[in-house]
Amino acid sequence: MLLELRAENYAVMDHAVAGFGPGLNLLTGETGAGKSILIDALALLMGGKASSDVVRHGAEKAVVSCVFEATPGAEALLEENGIDIESDEILLRREIALNGKGRVWVNNQPATVAVLRQLAPELALIHAQSDTLAAFDQAQQRGLLDRYLGEGGSVFSDVSAAYATWNEASSRLRELEGDEQDRLRSADLWSFQAKEIEDAGLTSPDEDTALETEKRVLANSEKLYSCAMTALDLLYEGEGAAASKLGAALRQVEELARFDVRFADSVQQLAGAKASVEDVGALVRDYADGINASPQRLEEIEDRLALLDRLKRKYGRTLAEVIAHGEEVTRKLGEIENRDELVKQIRKQLEAAALEYRLAAGRLTAERKSAAARLEKVAEKQINDLAMKVRFEVKVTWEEDEGAWTAHGWDNISFLIATNVGAPLAPLTEIASGGEMSRVMLALKVSVEDGVSKLRKKMPLPRTLIFDEIDIGIGGRAAEAVGRKLKQLSKGQQVLCITHLPQIAAFADTHLVIEKTVKAGKTRTGVRETTREERVDEIARMLSGATITEASRKNAEQMIGEAEVAEPV
Repeated sequence: MLLELRAENYAVMDHAVAGFGPGLNLLTGETGAGKSILIDALALLMGGKASSDVVRHGAEKAVVSCVFEATPGAEALLEENGIDIESDEILLRREIALNGKGRVWVNNQPATVAVLRQLAPELALIHAQSDTLAAFDQAQQRGLLDRYLGEGGSVFSDVSAAYATWNEASSRLRELEGDEQDRLRSADLWSFQAKEIEDAGLTSPDEDTALETEKRVLANSEKLYSCAMTALDLLYEGEGAAASKLGAALRQVEELARFDVRFADSVQQLAGAKASVEDVGALVRDYADGINASPQRLEEIEDRLALLDRLKRKYGRTLAEVIAHGEEVTRKLGEIENRDELVKQIRKQLEAAALEYRLAAGRLTAERKSAAARLEKVAEKQINDLAMKVRFEVKVTWEEDEGAWTAHGWDNISFLIATNVGAPLAPLTEIASGGEMSRVMLALKVSVEDGVSKLRKKMPLPRTLIFDEIDIGIGGRAAEAVGRKLKQLSKGQQVLCITHLPQIAAFADTHLVIEKTVKAGKTRTGVRETTREERVDEIARMLSGATITEASRKNAEQMIGEAEVAEPV
């Protein structure tokens, strides 16, 4: 649930804070007051595209932030992205600077817009004013039906996995059956590359690192030998060496320990120190003995490193990549030599993968058809509850031709509707009336979200649903029906909605008013939550205009009272 939304220096808002509650949250205000600006700010926090145009005139940056109640899914996403969970709330914050640059924080920790986009489906779903049925294409209609069916089930993963296997086998077969001349040209190139890498006799992916170390030693052999021998002299072999002095000290402390037990630990410490010095002395002696000051070996190493560098420039950034490239071209050459046998094998694999895909896609089609039959009945009732009389159908067709195969199946989903008695069914996107479009969209959302809630064992969905001016083009009895429908939807989850209609505003659990004022020559937009009396005044204003009359106030009180006891449609 969304608890709070803040906007600072955003558009015409210098500092606006909106608090939200459970159930139905309605935002009202005069035309041009900036109601949709709040929804736009929330869209930015859901990972929407940012522009420096949103920065308030005279400010250097705009800041938007919000607080959501945490959900298990959102917490899992935060853990995957390495973001600490400090409480049962999730804080999102985003800055947009005048130069177009921006920063993102999640729970006060630096994050990315990609993280916001991952979180968005778990936290809120925005149906913006521009989210009309004109953009409700086949993919979106399929997505709505699949959500109703229960996307994420095994039938969807089966189709996706089967498609991936079939597509990979199909690509391999096309590659092997490619143009003969192209294959021969490729074979010549691969043969040259494989031989060059093989002739280099690469011994290890870390050979160049080992050679660089040896080169540094050889190039500084005299200095290293001098350092080692000096250290050996000071530690072990020279007059007054550390090992000799420690031995003498140890004998004296051993004598002390014979008479005073306080020196027992000191004996052990000195013995350990003497042993360590002797170990280091032995190490530097062996190192000095192993130093090879051969100019010939240094030249060999430099030549070898030059060869390895040429290979890395041609075949990979590292020797591991060079070796892997050699293995890959060798494999491809082997495929060319055994092409006929490989083609037979891959064709068998392709046939098996195609069969598996047909079976999985067929199961998905059957489930979609069953879900479509249920959805069309529920949606038709929901639409007709909104003062309409329509016929509604969810049509599922499929194409078994391989050209139509995708990771989400081979089905085409079409939502069809007839808005007048006797009229033929037509695609949903061809509805002309804006009011009808708004009501149909709301009814579909209610139908699908109710279905999803039932799939989740009737547990309330944590996600917040936002409708930006869903009431465009309607009024009267239809507006009241929309208000009841929104109220019904808000029983299972939090709903935010911008409205111009008093019939809808009367159903609010939390009623926020967006107001625009001019102060010191600057326009400012603010948000305030209304009391019961202020609600009456706001709805009265929506009924009668700028001048609130006693009649409009009484009418508003009556509308609120009726909404409080109204049965959902």
